[in-house]
Amino acid sequence: MKKVNIYFNRWFSVAFHYMNLIRNNEDGIPVQIFATHPDIRHMSLQGADVAGTEPMLEGIEYVQFCVDFCRSNEIDIFIPRLHMLDIALHASLFDAIGTKVLVCRDVDLLEKIMDKGKFYESVKETGIMTIPDYHVVSTAEQFKAAYEDLAAKGHQVCFKPTETEGGLGFRIIDNTRNPLQELFDHVTPYISFEDAHRILSSVDSFPNLMVMELLEGFEYSIDCLADENGRLLAAVPRRKAGGRLRLMEHIPELEQIASRVAESYRIPFNFNIQMKYSGTIPKLLEINPRMSGGLHISCLSGINFPYLAVKSALGGEVQPAGFAGNVLASHVEQPLIMRINSESVVTDAVNLSGGS
Repeated sequence: MKKVNIYFNRWFSVAFHYMNLIRNNEDGIPVQIFATHPDIRHMSLQGADVAGTEPMLEGIEYVQFCVDFCRSNEIDIFIPRLHMLDIALHASLFDAIGTKVLVCRDVDLLEKIMDKGKFYESVKETGIMTIPDYHVVSTAEQFKAAYEDLAAKGHQVCFKPTETEGGLGFRIIDNTRNPLQELFDHVTPYISFEDAHRILSSVDSFPNLMVMELLEGFEYSIDCLADENGRLLAAVPRRKAGGRLRLMEHIPELEQIASRVAESYRIPFNFNIQMKYSGTIPKLLEINPRMSGGLHISCLSGINFPYLAVKSALGGEVQPAGFAGNVLASHVEQPLIMRINSESVVTDAVNLSGGS
């Protein structure tokens, strides 16, 4: 059976797990996994059979690098993370060489999802889920007005850039802070309104910030699988359960939200919905149109999300999948001997498996 060639461009280190989940698939489909990253020693590359260094490019130049890589390595499936929007804009270049790209091709939707302010406006129009109280601001004056409005409504206030990944730029406004005590303690996301306003006032304008109510309840990541046309095939709500514990559990209202998101937006393959509770009401944080950072944990539910997305993209039949009961999981560090030495740091692809 011919191996399926799969390519990951610059991903997070957890791609190591995605690669192994695809490799150890339940159908026994042989795969060869290629990956690139600017750092040839990056952890994600340890899951690949063939690794290469990636240039620091943007726009069409970066897309052309990916096209050339896919062509020269006869890639069947490309799973992008870096510059996903640029790749979606030029998906036809990959079609022309026979490479299937696991990306949302609705560029307008992708742009909205990647800008939290724009996406919140879209969700307002559909009414398919509840969003937090918020304002989008780009000046210190707007920031002050937004803070005062939310505080007057009784909210504790937080803010973050409208275009960001993970927790980058996230801050919580706390006017009871003790700066001297914090200097000798752990670094925290807390900042006083006065300090935040002073910093933002140092410029005429800044990139859009979303100033919003701080949600205090459980946060859930709903890992979702859909086919190429956005038909939902699986949804697993996952939350932190203390320390390193993670709980995958059936929450009907969250599973219904996943269904409504799929019906409204038709996001293909893997995507992730982040919700957080305010009392008994789950409110949207964001949607990631890609595999989430904790997806490998959700796969312990028995659903191999990365492989099933690949199988669907290849035209295989993937039936809707569920998980029988709640699953409590955790993780431990796994020491690994790195398979690349200093002599192997080159710009060409490096075969890590020793085979073909």
